[in-house]
Amino acid sequence: MGKFSAFKLPLKSLGAGTHEFEYHLDKQFFANMESADVHDADLTVHLTVKYNGDFYNLAFRIDGEVVLICDRCLDDLHFPIDATYDIVVKYGEDYDDSSDEVLEIPDSDNYLNVAYMIYDTVELAIPIKHVHPMGKCNRQMSALLKKHRATASDEDAELENELIEEMDSMPDSGADPRWDALRKLSDNTEDN
Repeated sequence: MGKFSAFKLPLKSLGAGTHEFEYHLDKQFFANMESADVHDADLTVHLTVKYNGDFYNLAFRIDGEVVLICDRCLDDLHFPIDATYDIVVKYGEDYDDSSDEVLEIPDSDNYLNVAYMIYDTVELAIPIKHVHPMGKCNRQMSALLKKHRATASDEDAELENELIEEMDSMPDSGADPRWDALRKLSDNTEDN
């Protein structure tokens, strides 16, 4: 029995209509995926499959929590996950995943393993920057970081402080405000 056999969706044996599936993701799932970011997890995956005789609409809903390592203090960071992913699956001659909305699989496949779809959905819900909110980091590590900064040269310490302040001022949504200036430039060139 393979590591991801529990995630094999028996498409060919599904009749027309709506079908519900549920999966639980824990530390072992992410270890099997060789994830460097997720150190523990308690996630529930709800999968709704609607089959109309021609194609399958797959709607994933993933919620729960993953445990990451804080980039600043190295303590556990509990991060909530609330993500969705929808895709249409249909049978064809060959495997074709060139579209973001439609996945074509060979007619000879009786099953579709959804483990990687689930994994990708979770990974895309995790921000690049893994840090606690201001004031929530490990105090001992924060003090050690400040002490290290104090021993660095004044110029290096000033640059490091500016970078940390800039990181802390970035919105938690993962959006980088520097892109806004580039978008304005792009909009100005399109107007001309």
